[in-house]
Amino acid sequence: MIELVLFDVDGVLTDGTIWMDADGEVAKGFHVHDGLAVSLLRTHGIRSGVLSGKTSKPLDARIAQLRFDVSVTGTLDKRDALQRIMTEQGVSADQIAYVGDDVVDLPLAGVVGRFYAPADAHPLVLQAADVVLNRAGGRGVGREAAEHVLASRGLTMQEMYASMLEGITTSHVVQ
Repeated sequence: MIELVLFDVDGVLTDGTIWMDADGEVAKGFHVHDGLAVSLLRTHGIRSGVLSGKTSKPLDARIAQLRFDVSVTGTLDKRDALQRIMTEQGVSADQIAYVGDDVVDLPLAGVVGRFYAPADAHPLVLQAADVVLNRAGGRGVGREAAEHVLASRGLTMQEMYASMLEGITTSHVVQ
């Protein structure tokens, strides 16, 4: 059973566009559906995090805002990072789902319990994925993956969202 969902960032939680000025990266566009996905997973006792090759101030701000359980950025050796995460989080590879879109994510395919790819992922990633999602990167991929994980536990859409709908407050949900 999946206990931890890890997301790549550029091309998964964003559409891959990077806005830069002369001082470097200044903005990233995140989809609100993916923010809600983190809250949805948390509601059902599933941890979430990011495992990204890049680091940036906009990413750090989003990580803090969503209160991810795991945050590993600035590393392209994702297999080594996964080993560290498994040790720190006390989970095995088969308890982890990963959402990745590019060739740097391929070392995790066949290693984690479930490997997801956005619809617009690199062709090699699409071939390696356990599940190809319907949405493109930056367009709610995280939420689609979260709902898939919960559906694989046998939950209906109504069951997934029941507790959120019963008393939704801004202290419980961040988009």
